[in-house]
Amino acid sequence: MAKSLDHTILFDIYAPLLTEKQRDTLDLYYNEDLSLGEIAESTGITRQAVMGCIHKCEQRLEELEEIMGLADRFRKISEQLDTLEGFTYTDPVALDIIETIRELL
Repeated sequence: MAKSLDHTILFDIYAPLLTEKQRDTLDLYYNEDLSLGEIAESTGITRQAVMGCIHKCEQRLEELEEIMGLADRFRKISEQLDTLEGFTYTDPVALDIIETIRELL
């Protein structure tokens, strides 16, 4: 099971909408970089159950993104800020505004 950067980003955004067990499992998988076996041992469930939970959670994260589109919006705003930054690199006020927006993201 390959870890996807896209799923990691979705987890960062939508984690509060998952159950505590789902959040804990994905946190161990994505953020702590534990193997399925290590997660199984840590949580007291089978490796198969861990794999099933991760798969189910990834599907849910994709559904949430399809409904809300927050990751896509974040990506588009970041790209536009990068473009804007290229045009205004000599204006310190504009650069301060861009930096403030980036901090809000």
